[in-house]
Amino acid sequence: MKKMLLLSAVMLTAAASLAKDIRTVVFTTEPEMHCQSCENKIKGNLRFEKGIKSIETDLKSKTVTIRYDADKTNVQNIVKGFRKIKYQATEVKNEPAKTQTVS
Repeated sequence: MKKMLLLSAVMLTAAASLAKDIRTVVFTTEPEMHCQSCENKIKGNLRFEKGIKSIETDLKSKTVTIRYDADKTNVQNIVKGFRKIKYQATEVKNEPAKTQTVS
């Protein structure tokens, strides 16, 4: 029984150390993404950047949402990837959460 508990603890520790740091970042672009061709250009070229897991575009809000492995790349490298295809990417920062007072 003790061996099983020890084995379980070791396996959980190993699994935790192998977990990837997947993050999400949202960008707007200049020139603005306004058509299917723009979407295809962004998706088709950025997918080759190291560490990028997924790319979602939204023509209505003119944003690009990217999930990436933070162990392999960072926001600055993704911005450089946009520059390679002649786009200036600006990260969309979320507004700070509003605090609520509880009486």
